[in-house]
Amino acid sequence: MTTTTSRPATMSPARRQIAIRRRPSKHLKSVLMGLGGWLGSLLLFLPIAYMVLKSFQTEPDAAAAAPKLIFTPTMENYKGVFEAGFWPYAINSIIVVLVSTAVVIALAVPAAYALSIRPVAKSQDVLFFFISTKMMPIAAGIIPIYVIATALGVLNTLGILIVMHIGMNLPLAIWMIRSFMQEIPAEIMEAAAVDGASRWRGLRSIILPLVRPGLASTALLCGVFSWNEYFYALNLTNSTSTLPLFLQKFLSFGELYTAHVAAAATLLSIPVIIAGWIAQKSLVRGLLFGAVK
Repeated sequence: MTTTTSRPATMSPARRQIAIRRRPSKHLKSVLMGLGGWLGSLLLFLPIAYMVLKSFQTEPDAAAAAPKLIFTPTMENYKGVFEAGFWPYAINSIIVVLVSTAVVIALAVPAAYALSIRPVAKSQDVLFFFISTKMMPIAAGIIPIYVIATALGVLNTLGILIVMHIGMNLPLAIWMIRSFMQEIPAEIMEAAAVDGASRWRGLRSIILPLVRPGLASTALLCGVFSWNEYFYALNLTNSTSTLPLFLQKFLSFGELYTAHVAAAATLLSIPVIIAGWIAQKSLVRGLLFGAVK
């Protein structure tokens, strides 16, 4: 019996020259992509930086036509925001966001399970019904909602806002969580069924841990929508409701409130930025869930 030894493949001089020529082009491409990413990030961050800059200026400097980059910082704008009653609005917003988001996730998980892992009959029709609720203009439904809220005695309460925020975010949450659950291989659920796991056990012990990043990104997105919601708060509650209505206290014709509005908007943005920073890993994993198999 004869044995053959394989020789390591050597690259020909022509191929070596081609590889050397390609390296600078790949390096240049990566550098350009990096510069493009930084440029795009700076452009997106510029309005936020401009808002924060205005919040530390006096009202005449903030209202000037030409932006002033050299000025004496002041904290009077933030002091005026807190003196105007910032905390009651902030507490109301936190309650509405936390309660509505928790209920949305609690309702969306079993609904997404029934539309993905264990599809019900005519699941596509059900999905279309959910998404069709987002097609109607919000202004078209505010009058019947107002009449019903008045009849039930829940007008000017946080309860009506929580209910409306749940209805606003629930279709989106169902679609997002369903897309995450659809990426789970069917073999995993089949193996769990063979081992005798019930549907509830499979949902609790297998599916939820796998889609946890997706749940985090969905909850964060629903929380941001609820935090910034203005139309329902304006029409269904009084002026002492949530933080988006708080900004109205600084919007008055004939007076300078640019710096105060910038300070209030900066304070409104801080909780969202902190939540996004804390959940950034889960958010990225959730948004890219199933993109690469």
